Amino acid sequence: MIDQDTIPPMLDAAASRRAERRRFLQLAGGASVAAGGLALLSACGGGGDDDDDSSPTPSPSPSPTPTSTGNADRQVLNFALQLEYLQAQYFAYATTGAGIDAALLTGTGTAGTVTGGAAVPFADPFIAAFAREIAADARARVAFLRDLIKTEAVAQPAINLSGAADGAFTAAARTAGVVGGGELFNPFANDRNFLLGAFLLQDLIVTAYKPLVSLANAAATRNGFIGITTAQSYHAGTIRTALYANADWRADAGKFSNYRDTLNGGGDVDQGVASTDGAANITPADSNGIAYSRASGSVLNILYQNKAAVSAGGFFPAGFNGDLKTSNAN
Repeated sequence: MIDQDTIPPMLDAAASRRAERRRFLQLAGGASVAAGGLALLSACGGGGDDDDDSSPTPSPSPSPTPTSTGNADRQVLNFALQLEYLQAQYFAYATTGAGIDAALLTGTGTAGTVTGGAAVPFADPFIAAFAREIAADARARVAFLRDLIKTEAVAQPAINLSGAADGAFTAAARTAGVVGGGELFNPFANDRNFLLGAFLLQDLIVTAYKPLVSLANAAATRNGFIGITTAQSYHAGTIRTALYANADWRADAGKFSNYRDTLNGGGDVDQGVASTDGAANITPADSNGIAYSRASGSVLNILYQNKAAVSAGGFFPAGFNGDLKTSNAN
């Protein structure tokens, strides 16, 4: 809000000051009228009786070329868009057996398809219900971000959602100790696997969005990221709550949490859904009650399933499109 000019008190002013002020206003008013009259004559093409006007006509300033939100924040918007591609496809397949609309997947860079994915045979109506809600929200966010970036939106790259031996989920589950070395982990097999797969991705996405807010330049981007972070946090909290309700599931969630820590560097920052004494830990926060965050490179370490600085692997076998595509060297 712009502050209004303060008006000095006049009741106690000396008479001489009042007189000076009145005289000044009279002179200024006359000058303003004169200037206005000259401007009007100039606009009408008249400059008095003398047709020879020596004053040059000023050249109009060119209108600045507007910078689109996509141009200003292309890097961070496209990074966020690819996180949304991953989430939207995971929940779309889980709830419908098919991916999101092909019209929402086009753009610059190398386009790819989704490997794996199937409808989950949900046994719990509650889990099925919130999975459908998250699926709808994730699809809407893809459309929202693409609208912000406009023609500079990147295409969906190749995504691996497979639970096969060479799938990203099986690799994560084996390394985490959720399954044995020769076992498979199909996130679409049942409620438990679906929740664990959602937990592996959802917590990561929440921590990715927090620093993106500070990297955004345009107000529309910042406001969008703040709103998305809030929505993603609600989703992550619901998933964490459902996992905590089952003692076996919460233990496996802790293993996936430890797995993420081994990849993203920075020590033991990730948190499972329960503390060491079994108490609920629905919100992974620090001692101030503030959720932690991850830099984009650390996010890619987990998505690529590699501690080194690489440009592809894991859930994105051909890597990200756009400028932010290399993981950190951890």
